[in-house]
Amino acid sequence: MRRVIVAATLGWALDAFDFTLFLFALPELQKELQFDKSYSGLIVAATLICSAVGGVLFGVLADRFGRARMLAVTIVVYSFASLASASSQSGAQLMFWRCILGLGMGGEWATGATLVAESLPPERRNRALALMQSGWALGFILSALAAQWILPTFGWRWLFALGVVPAVCTLWIRHGVPESAVWIASRQQASGPVTPLKILLGVQYRRTFLTATAMVSCVMFGVWGFFTWLPSFLGTPKSEGGAGQSIFKSTNWIIALQSGAFVGYVSFGFVADWIGRRRAYVIYVMATAVMAPIFVATAQSAHPEWLLLVGPLTGMFGHGHFSALAPMLSELFPVEIRATAQSAIYNLGRGFSAGAPYLIGILAQNFGFTVPLVLASGFFVFAAIILRFIPKPHSS
Repeated sequence: MRRVIVAATLGWALDAFDFTLFLFALPELQKELQFDKSYSGLIVAATLICSAVGGVLFGVLADRFGRARMLAVTIVVYSFASLASASSQSGAQLMFWRCILGLGMGGEWATGATLVAESLPPERRNRALALMQSGWALGFILSALAAQWILPTFGWRWLFALGVVPAVCTLWIRHGVPESAVWIASRQQASGPVTPLKILLGVQYRRTFLTATAMVSCVMFGVWGFFTWLPSFLGTPKSEGGAGQSIFKSTNWIIALQSGAFVGYVSFGFVADWIGRRRAYVIYVMATAVMAPIFVATAQSAHPEWLLLVGPLTGMFGHGHFSALAPMLSELFPVEIRATAQSAIYNLGRGFSAGAPYLIGILAQNFGFTVPLVLASGFFVFAAIILRFIPKPHSS
């Protein structure tokens, strides 16, 4: 089972690495390809919409052809899309390749999370899936370090080209990672073709599906609205509504924040085992709603060095709650539709949240970052409220 956890964690980390390279390259991209903050937000929004499409697509394929196989395919898709992004000569070309990256990005989480959930007993899922989720923080930190080293000397094209590296790990996944035994047994017992989407939208699971999608949509709106723009917010001059940090300082603050995110991802599993998954989820998202405005105020204050304390706490709560989603969603649906359900809910939520980066970009273009970032954090409160309406788990 160790190989399964390593493969899913590595896939999610490299997914984060490829996606977040774009966030650090934004100022250079805007200058060279000549587009503004609103178009930048539109590119991120298009990527997230395509991730929703990719999530549903690869979820259905994972239920039909296997979790491990589709995990490898999704990594290949987003890796080569990152490489192709390096050849972009215009904002439109860049958007096209980021959309292809979104397809792979959307499918990777659900295939990896489902594989881990089905490979472990219920009592070990919280911690195992929390560890898998921590891969996002590791990938974000790696992209920050890569941007700090590559951008000033080699430029954004070489930074994107580095994104092809994850494709190498698919060779190991295809030959060294076992397929889900639960999925194999389910396929052998099936009397005929399974239509996951039809079952998912049927009377029995419709309420669960819609309520869970609403909750994930709210939390995703808050996350993508707030965290997408942090590198740009930190690096934008104060006269333009930013924090006025240099590229070196801003990436260091991001590394501090993502270090806290790693602790949040991992700690959530232990907190959930201690006080219960749902209660832990509410604590984490409500704490995020409080910490996000404090982070913005601290970054713009006369003492930004306090971000070394505020940043990790914001990252810890602002990302740690994601560790609840994989075990929570996996237990709401039976195995024959599990990958489709998880992928559809997670990525439809991410698709809904696509409006957040675009909206924040437009508002930041006209009014600066402060108010839009604070407003985005309010969606975490809505997520906590909706959770209470989600039915109890279907099975272990």
